[in-house]
Amino acid sequence: MVVAFMMGMFCLNAAAQDKKLPPLDASPMDMAYYPVMYPYVVKVKGENAGPLVARVIYSRPQTKGREIFGNLEEYGKIWRLGANEATEIEFYRPVVIGGKSIPKGRYTMYAIPTEKNWTIILNKETDIWGAFKYDPAKDVVRTTLPVLPLNTPIDAFTMVFEKADAGANLIIAWDRVSVNMPIKWTDAAKPTTKKSK
Repeated sequence: MVVAFMMGMFCLNAAAQDKKLPPLDASPMDMAYYPVMYPYVVKVKGENAGPLVARVIYSRPQTKGREIFGNLEEYGKIWRLGANEATEIEFYRPVVIGGKSIPKGRYTMYAIPTEKNWTIILNKETDIWGAFKYDPAKDVVRTTLPVLPLNTPIDAFTMVFEKADAGANLIIAWDRVSVNMPIKWTDAAKPTTKKSK
């Protein structure tokens, strides 16, 4: 039995070595939740973080000494908001962005950066690579946000949620700038955190 198991492991290992597995991506995929670190807080620590509201999945390019905005990412042009596949955000309940009610569901995010403002776009077409097939007819909302300078540059493109009045902000930061996208709760979707006994 032990010999058969060892032979099986040897064959499995040899087969794996024959396959060409992809290398580590230069812009690895990451995700952020609101409430922050929801799976860890709720599923691992067993704490009550309140209801799950949103999750964003995005790839994280690095500056690598390059000038990013106005150069690598041209001002006034549509951007996938990261690298590789276009960034996707999922809402698990209705929210309000830019004054517009957004139904729960999954959306692709794009940006049009300029020196002073970014236009953030939610689009209903998902599973998109880059912004090559971006269709503005499928936009759900556009909101223009001011650019905020960073004192300390961020090497890897980063997206993270933070708690805010009546909702949360999605902070989008890279190189020397960031923008904050406010996400408001609708009355029907306002999270309530129950106190643990």
